[in-house]
Order: sequence, then structure tokens, then C-alpha cells
Amino acid sequence: MSNSWWEFTIRCDPVIEDLVFWRLEQFGFKGSASEIKGDYLLLHSYLPQDEVELLDLAALSLWLHQDALALKFPLPQTQWQLIDEEDWASSWKQYWEPQEIGDRFLIYPAWLPPLETSERAVIRLDPGAAFGTGTHPTTQLCLESIEMRLSEEAEELVLADIGCGSGILSIGAILLGAKQVYGVDLDPLAVRAAINNGALNQIDPQQLIVQRGSINRLTQAGSPKFDGIFCNILAEVIIALIPHMSAIAKPKCWGIFSGILLDQTKPIANTLEAHGWVVATLWKRGDWCCFNARRAEQ
Repeated sequence: MSNSWWEFTIRCDPVIEDLVFWRLEQFGFKGSASEIKGDYLLLHSYLPQDEVELLDLAALSLWLHQDALALKFPLPQTQWQLIDEEDWASSWKQYWEPQEIGDRFLIYPAWLPPLETSERAVIRLDPGAAFGTGTHPTTQLCLESIEMRLSEEAEELVLADIGCGSGILSIGAILLGAKQVYGVDLDPLAVRAAINNGALNQIDPQQLIVQRGSINRLTQAGSPKFDGIFCNILAEVIIALIPHMSAIAKPKCWGIFSGILLDQTKPIANTLEAHGWVVATLWKRGDWCCFNARRAEQ
């Protein structure tokens, strides 16, 4: 293993955080942390020195600029530096603090001393390289939607988390009483993070079942039909998945779909309605939105 790491720092508009995370994951970064500084986002990501050349980092900076230009957002500012391995292991954690979300959740970094008491459902989290710390509006909107959906009779609900990332949504649902959640993600690091976070929150592995894959893993023989589905990815991925969701949804299934920019709402709504879903509410925060939908009456 390399003894030095590249710390790649990005200052950008918070609205493109999902896209930046996706680009970093595609590039191979091993861990990231973000913080809101006034009206901009400061994001730190890390990669072993021996896995990348300087020219590659310059190319990544150019791709990030092109991504922002395509969406007509301000260009991100990027810089990079080498740090020692022991500094990498702890440096990104200093930027992340406990955060209350909605009326019932508290996101709590795993490396802080455990809380003695709290009136909220405490999600202890060490996301590693997986998306989902609770700082991004899309995750917050999903957690608030889950809070609304699980206000009663949650103990009977079997749910699906497509693109589970750190497992933050799955864990939140279980802490509010869901019977069982099946999580899937294409990223093996996310699968590992979700499993580890489940254990960190003392959740039975039979209650939180995490597998590598996508919706196809949930359509295999023996998998249940679901009372609810949440999906916090990118809009184009959600559009591709919607036609396949009827195979895993109960007749009265509800869905929470986020990771969607305001100018992407129409194609999402059209695709949902074309495949048997009714949009119940559309929640907005900044330039992001979250669809709360339900299956149309059969």
C-alpha cells in the first residue's frame, strides 16, 4: 500500500455534489468528505499516490469543469496535494459533525464517543468511500420522506433500497420500525460500508440484507415483493430503473425517488406515470427534489 495519498479538494456549487461524487468514484477515489461553507461546498477526496499520475489529476479537474459547464453551473475550483498515510486516515473526519435531520433523526459519526441519551433515532455512520452522510439535500429529503412514511404500522413493512450507498436510508427505516430492508449497490465498497454500518447500529443482518447488484438482484426467485422502495441515485439511472420496479412492488407499494435536479422533474414524472405510478408529492430543497409516489390502483 502507498505511504502517501493525494488529497483532491473541490470547491463547488452544492447542487452538483452528486455528480462530483459520481465522477470521483468513477476515477477510483477511496474516501470523501464534504462540508457546506456558506453558499459553496468544500469536498475532500483521497487516492493512493501510486495509483495516479499528475496528468490524470489535471484531466479529472478538466472533466469536473466540463460537467459543470454542461449543467450551466459555476466552474468548480480544484487543487491537490500529497499527504502522509496517517494524516489521510483521519483528516477527512474533522469536517463532519453530528447533524439533525427532520423531526426524528440524528446522524452521528462513528468515531465520536457514543451518546448516552437522545430523543432522536441515532444513525451512527462511517461511510468510508460510499455516498450518504446526510449532508446532501437529496439524502435529507429521503430521510424526511421515510420519516413521514413510517409514522405508523412500520413493523410490517419490507422495503428496498436501490443504490444503498452507506446504508443510511436503510438503517434509518429500520430504526423507525421497518421489519426488513433489502439494500443493493453496484459498488463493492458501498456494500461493505452498508453492512458495517448496520453492525455499528446493532442491526440484525437478517433485518438489513445488503447485496452487490441492482434491481435485478431483487427480482430473483425467493426475493419478496416490497411495501416501499427508495432510490437516491441520479435522474438518468432512476429513469432506467422505473420500468423494472413493477416486478418487485406490491400493488400498494410507495416509492421515494431522489437525486433529481429541478429541471429533470418532468422526465421522471412522465416515466413514473407511464409505468403505473402516481406522484403524490414533490419536495424541493435548493435545486434538488424528491418524488413521493405510489402505485396506481390496480
